[in-house]
Amino acid sequence: MELSTKAIIQRPARLSDSIFGDRFRHRPAPDAFTVGVLEGEGIGCDVVRAALRVLSALEETGRVKFNLEFGGSIGQKSEAVHGKALSDEVIRFCQGVFAEGGPILAGPGGGRFVYDLRKQFDLFCKLTPLKVCGELFDSIRVKREYVNDVDILMVRENVAGIYQGSWTESPSLNGDRSAEHSFSYTEHEVRRIIAVAAKLASLRRGGLTVVIKDGGIPSISKLWRSCAADICADAGVKHNCLNVDHVAYQLVQSPQQFDVVVTSNLFGDILADLGAVLLGSRALGYSGNFSSSGSAVYQTSHGAAHDLVGKNQANPMGQIFSLAMLLRESFGLAAEAELVERAAVRVWQQGWRTSDLTNNGYRVAGTKETGELVAEALVEISR
Repeated sequence: MELSTKAIIQRPARLSDSIFGDRFRHRPAPDAFTVGVLEGEGIGCDVVRAALRVLSALEETGRVKFNLEFGGSIGQKSEAVHGKALSDEVIRFCQGVFAEGGPILAGPGGGRFVYDLRKQFDLFCKLTPLKVCGELFDSIRVKREYVNDVDILMVRENVAGIYQGSWTESPSLNGDRSAEHSFSYTEHEVRRIIAVAAKLASLRRGGLTVVIKDGGIPSISKLWRSCAADICADAGVKHNCLNVDHVAYQLVQSPQQFDVVVTSNLFGDILADLGAVLLGSRALGYSGNFSSSGSAVYQTSHGAAHDLVGKNQANPMGQIFSLAMLLRESFGLAAEAELVERAAVRVWQQGWRTSDLTNNGYRVAGTKETGELVAEALVEISR
């Protein structure tokens, strides 16, 4: 038990320094840290509120104070009212939070919400940690010996590629519809994401995997190969370029070989979701989306799961870990982030599981109860 808890604590102090640089290193701490909240749709409201309960418990310890600001609807809920998944209202809300030096804690939103949000604020870098917790070995579908000590950092290019391309639909002369989609990468877009990944690799175990697809997208893959060779040579980091299908296979077959993995928008999306299998549940995946100017949005890796709405079954741990990431990366509150992570692990150590992780012998907790349990554990640990 103690080994896995320590493993969580020993993450690099601040991954975002590789993106932000020294921008916030010497910024004085405010009386209250501003956090923007977008609850999202589906189970978003439930998992975000569970995370906010943990944040409230952190305030109860007297260590730090927060100023919460709540934004409007996103995703399909926004489309029903505003005609688009990311409304002008929410854009203005995010601008205001970022201007105050705050990040956004976001629940899931459907449609084009996440893609438009990232493009709007140039959140070009998405960091997804895939670190296995020992308390969950018997809930993970992959054999223990293949996931023990897995510690992967996915670095995803977030504002270009196929998700930010252009598309059309049109009928042909014979009535057969056609759909077209085109996309591109510039050297600037590729170099800046690989530079972040190489810096992170130099601070970790020194290994960088660059994911491409030589035969499928030859010109773009050639660009990624060339940029990686230049940047990694300058950074003194060993790198390996692998095709995405092979990486997907190896991610399940032999995940311990990977350290930092950097790739394009589409490939990064798929591989991060696949990597959640190693954690035990897609509900445990989380990430941070960053711009070079310091704006950041933290979210889970799962969707709105409308089939679970009102059932109190959604696992909020991914949202809680995204909160810990927010504390560490945007505010430099490493000790407080560690406290949240340790509290989450403590709940698992006590034998509690949500229904997606449970096996015989464990007590099942619902969404709200899990948030309460983590909050209680946090207060207890802090004494």
